[in-house]
Amino acid sequence: MQRRDFLQSSLLASGLTSISGANPIIAKPALEPKIKLSVSSYSYWHFKGEQFPIEKVIDDAAALGLEGIDILHRQMKSEDNAYMQNIKKHAFLNGIALTCLSIHQGFVTPDKAELKKHVDHTIHCIELAYKMGIPCLRLNTGRWNTIKSFDDLMKNRGIEPILPGYTEADGYKWCVEGIQQCLAKAEECGVLLALENHWGLGSTPEGMLKIHETVNSPWLGLLMDTGNFLEEPYDKLEKIASKTSFVQAKTYYGGGEWYSLELDYKRIIQILKKVNYQGYISIEFEGKEAASTGVRKSVELLRKALAS
Repeated sequence: MQRRDFLQSSLLASGLTSISGANPIIAKPALEPKIKLSVSSYSYWHFKGEQFPIEKVIDDAAALGLEGIDILHRQMKSEDNAYMQNIKKHAFLNGIALTCLSIHQGFVTPDKAELKKHVDHTIHCIELAYKMGIPCLRLNTGRWNTIKSFDDLMKNRGIEPILPGYTEADGYKWCVEGIQQCLAKAEECGVLLALENHWGLGSTPEGMLKIHETVNSPWLGLLMDTGNFLEEPYDKLEKIASKTSFVQAKTYYGGGEWYSLELDYKRIIQILKKVNYQGYISIEFEGKEAASTGVRKSVELLRKALAS
């Protein structure tokens, strides 16, 4: 091989397309989706019994060869800074990224004092995420709360009547206003807000996209929960895929706590790959089987789907 031909082939292998002139042209490499697997601490504690320690979630994630965990805020035993910094250190030493902080709040309320309480809570949690080095915060739209019991809401497939005297347009207005009041703190702290399809106004892809487009901020993305569109989920998941910043993947070994879905994860992975999703899929095991086996089965399921 002539020297010039050898150099040319070497440059091509390194992403350069030409050796003519002083400045070679750098070819843009094809970007392949590099989806990473995470697990939610919620997978180990479904609001029943003693809280499962976040440290043990990290240990289990490391043992399973996962790349991250997302933390359920209500599962943290403390907001003391020493506790949070120890969690951050423990994750780092085990090669685990802290991927998302999932909080509970809602902006669908005509009560301005109540709305301020939820805005203040969200801002506070953005600061907690910042202290822990967590780059993403799960948001809910909130719901009408005309069905008080969550168990009853699930029996009604997540659908509830609008608050008497108000309209759906009112709900969207309150939700957008609530999110907008949190954006400055999100930008300051570098914490992306991710709006989940978690009942309420987020029960439909159209509702999620309407809020996302109205807020129109680079600090608001969408969080795709694969198990929260109960009917005909795949077309709905596809509609929000291009705006998705984080994914939580529901599994139901042993039967779901509230319901079970037979989700085709090969199909869901293809939906994500089609839009070149580059982020995390975090397993949310919501079955009644012991987490020690349910999470492992979920990891195997998702790895098989990712490899297909």
